Amino acid sequence: MSKPVSKVREAKLELYRKKGKIHAKAIDGRFNSLRWALVWFTQIVFYGACWLNWETAGASRQAILFDIAHEKLYLFGLVLWPQDALLLAFVLIIAATALFLVTALAGRLFCGFACPQTVYTAIFAWIEAQVEGDHLARLKLDQSPMSGRKLLLKTLKHGLWWLIALWTAITFVGYFTPIRDLLPTVFTLTTGPWEAFWLIFYAAFTYVQAGLAREAVCQHMCPYSRFQGVMFDPTTANVGYDRQRGEPRNVGRQAGQTGDCIDCGICVQVCPTGIDIRDGLQYQCINCGLCIDACDQVMDKIGAPRGLIRFASEQELAGQAKPQGLGGRPRVGVYVGLLLVFVGLGGWTLNQRSLLLVDVLRDRGALLRETSEGRIENAYTLKLMNLDDAPRHYKIAVSGLPGLEIVGAQEFSAEPGSIRPVSITVSAPGEGMPSGIQPIHFEIVGKDTPAVRVQEKSSFVLP
Repeated sequence: MSKPVSKVREAKLELYRKKGKIHAKAIDGRFNSLRWALVWFTQIVFYGACWLNWETAGASRQAILFDIAHEKLYLFGLVLWPQDALLLAFVLIIAATALFLVTALAGRLFCGFACPQTVYTAIFAWIEAQVEGDHLARLKLDQSPMSGRKLLLKTLKHGLWWLIALWTAITFVGYFTPIRDLLPTVFTLTTGPWEAFWLIFYAAFTYVQAGLAREAVCQHMCPYSRFQGVMFDPTTANVGYDRQRGEPRNVGRQAGQTGDCIDCGICVQVCPTGIDIRDGLQYQCINCGLCIDACDQVMDKIGAPRGLIRFASEQELAGQAKPQGLGGRPRVGVYVGLLLVFVGLGGWTLNQRSLLLVDVLRDRGALLRETSEGRIENAYTLKLMNLDDAPRHYKIAVSGLPGLEIVGAQEFSAEPGSIRPVSITVSAPGEGMPSGIQPIHFEIVGKDTPAVRVQEKSSFVLP
């Protein structure tokens, strides 16, 4: 009796996975709550951060802005220039290493909870459920012939999807063009060509990826799902099915030597990618934990312990002891070590970063000139780049030869985020000096910020 029932259930599940669009069943539980908490957190940060202002030097600007036109990145009080590209490289390396570490510890945890594809798919799926109903109602609606009701529901759903996609695109572009300047141009259709291109592209990209492609991105498009296997080892915790406890499946819930799995198929129905976790570890699994929430509810109903499906390593599911510390997990130890090294290097680079860059150029039109007092003069152009977000005043001194001095003004100011070219004339005694080209040093010190100090080498030409 149980075999025909089991075959019918298997046929239904196979049909469910192959019928085309996946209509995942909504489920409540701790993992679903965590996923939605991250959805709220990430979207509050994304949609809200571009509206933050930062007061500096009596002026106000957007707190986070990638000002490509002026080659500056504003991060609250920090202003980064192309010369700070090494910091960006460290950020990317740290992010990649952290992702590798999380993957080695708990599989595709990022994919299941924080990946933008997962986040926006969850948002779009929620809108679909509010408009069209639960998973069975949506399946029935898709399979029904076109009617006025179906057309109305589909139009409403896709219209809401486009609104979300458009606002997402406006927010994205708002990190490159100040959002308060961008928004009026969007409503009046007067955006520039580049803003218009990215608005259209990113809105369409969001609509297609989160609304139409959905699980296909995780199954076929995402490169991370293809190479994640090289980061796993037998101690990596993934969403897994405890086969020793669940098999043989107790389809009819009969007493005897049977497992806890009653073959209800709810783990497949709630899966966003439509896989059966009981088939073992699969690259399509994003470790979202929804099948754990669903299975735990079933276990509660039949009076069995929770955890038939749970986060567990291959060793744990095989009944082996869990390794303690990093000694039994060399891969994790390597990732932790690399992460600490790159965080340290990034912090040191940021700490050593100077807010003043100086470039010294000699006047090549006239190597030297002799004054009526018998002194030798050389002309220079100093380019002072103020990387700070406030105006700064600098004092310039020169050393390297006896009697060396600057003729004229020695103090200059530079506006925030600007390059100030300064013409300097340096004078030296004409007698008792070595001949030829001699090394000298320019020292530029912040008048109001003495910690800002730069020394640059140059040369002085003597007859």
